[in-house]
Amino acid sequence: MTAIPYAKDVASGIISRHDARPEMLVQILHEFTEHFSWIPEDAIRQLAEELNLSRADVHGVVTFYHDFRTAPPGKQVIKICQAEACQAMGSADLTAHAEAVLGMKMNESSEDLTLEPIYCLGNCACSPSIMVDGDVFGRVDPTRFDQIVATAGERE
Repeated sequence: MTAIPYAKDVASGIISRHDARPEMLVQILHEFTEHFSWIPEDAIRQLAEELNLSRADVHGVVTFYHDFRTAPPGKQVIKICQAEACQAMGSADLTAHAEAVLGMKMNESSEDLTLEPIYCLGNCACSPSIMVDGDVFGRVDPTRFDQIVATAGERE
């Protein structure tokens, strides 16, 4: 996932598609994330101004939801499910393995990689589950995790 540089005119177009309605903030943020892959401070300022909200209101929504990030992601995004079904099937051990192998903690990014928690991939019957660059994988143990990450670039 490559971050696209923030462009105020593109952002205004997204806001306009939602009629600049403050109650559409979450939907607008989702669209910002789809387009830019993150929510920079400039976007928070612009959203507050164009939606007639305070920056604190916008920032609060951005930081409350796990789907939004305030820093650009790495080229590859790995999400490990932390919901109850995956926890029951070993996602804590899988998370520890991922952090050790990748050399980073949850919610950290490098230019090449972002490691994030996610709270349900809808794949509970096949837990623990992960998502790599939008692809969901179930019944992931440490060995399978290593294989999936090693071949992630080949799926593009």
